[in-house]
Amino acid sequence: MAKKEIQETGFALGKENYKLMAIGFAIIVVGFILLSGGGSDDPNVFSEELFSFRRLTIAPILLFVGFVFEIYAIMKKPKDNN
Repeated sequence: MAKKEIQETGFALGKENYKLMAIGFAIIVVGFILLSGGGSDDPNVFSEELFSFRRLTIAPILLFVGFVFEIYAIMKKPKDNN
């Protein structure tokens, strides 16, 4: 009987999982960059830029997509190379 050799790489996930996690991390970073800013230099002056479409809509959606993508990247089953 032939025994199957199992090659251990030492990593918990496959190479593709780590690539997907890097993409998800980049999406999250872009979301936080879009979320930042909008403050006023003068504390006595209110800036309406704080309530921009980018900060209230685009950035939170991008962050949500990034975190869901991270969950997918972790849960995705690595392909067998056999």
